[in-house]
Amino acid sequence: MSIRTIDPTTARPKFVPSRRRFDLGSRYTPVLVTLVLLIAMWGVGATRYRGFLSVQMLLNLLIDNSFLLVLVVGMTFVILTGGIDLSVGSVVALSTMIAASLLRAGWPPLAVIVIVLVVGSTLGMLVGLVIHFFEIQPFIATLAAMFLARGLCYVISLNSISITNPFFVDMAQTRIPLGPGLMITPSVIIAVIVVGIAFFVLHYTRTGRTVYGIGNGGQSAMLMGLPVARTRVLVYVISGFCSALGGVLFTFYTLSGYSLTAVGMELDAIAAVVIGGTLLTGGSGFILGSVLGVLVLGIIQTIISFEGTLSSWWTKIVIGALLLVFIVLQRLLTTLRR
Repeated sequence: MSIRTIDPTTARPKFVPSRRRFDLGSRYTPVLVTLVLLIAMWGVGATRYRGFLSVQMLLNLLIDNSFLLVLVVGMTFVILTGGIDLSVGSVVALSTMIAASLLRAGWPPLAVIVIVLVVGSTLGMLVGLVIHFFEIQPFIATLAAMFLARGLCYVISLNSISITNPFFVDMAQTRIPLGPGLMITPSVIIAVIVVGIAFFVLHYTRTGRTVYGIGNGGQSAMLMGLPVARTRVLVYVISGFCSALGGVLFTFYTLSGYSLTAVGMELDAIAAVVIGGTLLTGGSGFILGSVLGVLVLGIIQTIISFEGTLSSWWTKIVIGALLLVFIVLQRLLTTLRR
């Protein structure tokens, strides 16, 4: 795209290349790189392993990572504001423990789910209030919340608690057919709905514009009249809610609650968001990019599982290398934009 201007030396019109196309391209570049990486890894798997190219393989990635998809939604909101949330893994564990213990005590399943979601949202709200009004660094505040949630898990029980409630068992065993040989679980439907709502909120509402505004500079957002304080707290409420909902989906997946559940899951969520193209400094990123990041992590785990001769620790090694590459890419793009 070019801009028509007047050359002062000749008084004739001339066309000056616009930088808008470059800026737009650099904004989407990390997401496009993630998409290309996902396709390339899918192609490598398809050439090495039989059945890797099937549609059901992609659906299996969604089934196995439905709880992580919900988790990265909340993490994306937080990172877009320039914050971080280290407590999400511990909140997942706390959610599984609360659900399992209440179900064992005979509570109705819907009431248990509501309580879990309220606890997660409340914890997120408290973290957001501390960060905003006491000006505590998100790293420190969420680190404290991480220890608090994990400690509460041990208060509930030191042992694993099995879930035998019929509703939870049905949710774990139900398969929704999509066609010949294709199926998904209810957890995937829930995760897709959450992703869709988050996409709409971020791109078509004032709250979404405020989230991006805070990430690009809180003072500028305040001068624009955006509700910075309310939104800064809200993103941690969203993260807490998504962590609790992710914990519910994890109980559907494992049918148990355990204090050591989801150790390190917060790092997986952060890695997926960063690999999906969201800047750690905030202000730039997309929900769909985070979804691609989850699929990349899932394909890495699948390839290593298919290989059979590699240790599961190779998953962490590859994810760490990819994370470093994408952080460097983000830094280069940020420098170019300036």
